[in-house]
Amino acid sequence: MTESPRNPLPSAGECGPDCQAVLQRLWEFLDGELCAEDSAAFHAHLAMCSKCYPQYNFEKAFLDALAQCQCQRCAPHELRAKVFTALRSEGFTPV
Repeated sequence: MTESPRNPLPSAGECGPDCQAVLQRLWEFLDGELCAEDSAAFHAHLAMCSKCYPQYNFEKAFLDALAQCQCQRCAPHELRAKVFTALRSEGFTPV
Protein backbone atom coordinates (compact mmCIF):
# COMPACT_ATOMS: atom_id res chain seq x y z
CA MET A 1 0.00 0.00 0.00
CA THR A 2 1.36 3.41 -0.94
CA GLU A 3 0.35 6.26 1.31
CA SER A 4 -0.70 9.47 -0.37
CA PRO A 5 0.57 12.70 1.22
CA ARG A 6 -2.83 14.30 0.50
CA ASN A 7 -4.76 11.46 2.15
CA PRO A 8 -2.59 9.93 4.86
CA LEU A 9 -3.83 6.49 5.92
CA PRO A 10 -2.32 4.31 8.60
CA SER A 11 -1.29 0.73 8.08
CA ALA A 12 -3.31 -2.01 9.73
CA GLY A 13 -2.46 -2.33 13.39
CA GLU A 14 -1.06 1.19 13.81
CA CYS A 15 -2.79 3.30 16.40
CA GLY A 16 -2.14 6.72 17.78
CA PRO A 17 -1.67 9.82 15.61
CA ASP A 18 -2.74 7.88 12.50
CA CYS A 19 -6.09 7.15 14.08
CA GLN A 20 -6.90 10.84 13.82
CA ALA A 21 -6.48 10.64 10.03
CA VAL A 22 -8.85 7.67 9.90
CA LEU A 23 -11.46 9.31 12.10
CA GLN A 24 -11.30 12.56 10.11
CA ARG A 25 -12.13 10.68 6.91
CA LEU A 26 -14.55 8.18 8.41
CA TRP A 27 -17.65 9.78 6.85
CA GLU A 28 -16.00 9.62 3.41
CA PHE A 29 -15.37 5.93 4.01
CA LEU A 30 -18.93 5.28 5.19
CA ASP A 31 -20.34 7.19 2.21
CA GLY A 32 -18.25 5.10 -0.20
CA GLU A 33 -16.33 8.14 -1.43
CA LEU A 34 -12.81 6.69 -1.09
CA CYS A 35 -10.83 5.04 -3.87
CA ALA A 36 -10.46 1.26 -3.66
CA GLU A 37 -6.93 1.49 -2.21
CA ASP A 38 -7.91 3.92 0.55
CA SER A 39 -11.05 1.91 1.31
CA ALA A 40 -8.98 -1.27 1.67
CA ALA A 41 -6.61 0.57 4.02
CA PHE A 42 -9.59 1.68 6.12
CA HIS A 43 -10.94 -1.88 6.30
CA ALA A 44 -7.53 -3.15 7.39
CA HIS A 45 -7.09 -0.43 10.01
CA LEU A 46 -10.59 -0.86 11.44
CA ALA A 47 -10.13 -4.62 11.67
CA MET A 48 -7.05 -4.13 13.87
CA CYS A 49 -7.73 -0.92 15.80
CA SER A 50 -9.66 -1.05 19.06
CA LYS A 51 -9.67 2.76 19.19
CA CYS A 52 -11.21 3.46 15.78
CA TYR A 53 -13.57 0.51 15.38
CA PRO A 54 -16.07 1.60 18.09
CA GLN A 55 -16.38 5.04 16.46
CA TYR A 56 -16.87 3.42 13.06
CA ASN A 57 -19.45 1.05 14.53
CA PHE A 58 -21.37 3.93 16.15
CA GLU A 59 -21.39 6.10 13.02
CA LYS A 60 -22.36 3.14 10.81
CA ALA A 61 -25.26 2.32 13.17
CA PHE A 62 -26.30 5.98 13.06
CA LEU A 63 -26.39 5.99 9.26
CA ASP A 64 -28.26 2.67 9.20
CA ALA A 65 -30.86 4.06 11.62
CA LEU A 66 -31.32 7.15 9.47
CA ALA A 67 -31.77 5.01 6.37
CA GLN A 68 -34.41 2.89 8.10
CA CYS A 69 -36.27 5.94 9.38
CA GLN A 70 -37.28 7.19 5.94
CA CYS A 71 -38.98 10.19 7.49
CA GLN A 72 -41.54 11.90 5.31
CA ARG A 73 -41.22 15.34 6.94
CA CYS A 74 -38.24 17.55 7.60
CA ALA A 75 -37.37 18.47 11.15
CA PRO A 76 -38.59 21.88 12.38
CA HIS A 77 -36.28 24.78 11.53
CA GLU A 78 -35.34 25.31 15.20
CA LEU A 79 -34.24 21.68 15.59
CA ARG A 80 -32.25 21.77 12.35
CA ALA A 81 -30.48 24.94 13.52
CA LYS A 82 -29.58 23.33 16.87
CA VAL A 83 -28.20 20.23 15.14
CA PHE A 84 -26.08 22.27 12.71
CA THR A 85 -24.80 24.45 15.55
CA ALA A 86 -23.78 21.35 17.50
CA LEU A 87 -22.10 19.84 14.43
CA ARG A 88 -20.18 23.04 13.71
CA SER A 89 -18.99 23.20 17.32
CA GLU A 90 -17.50 19.72 16.78
CA GLY A 91 -15.68 20.84 13.63
CA PHE A 92 -18.17 19.88 10.91
CA THR A 93 -18.01 22.10 7.86
CA PRO A 94 -20.63 21.60 5.16
CA VAL A 95 -19.34 21.08 1.65
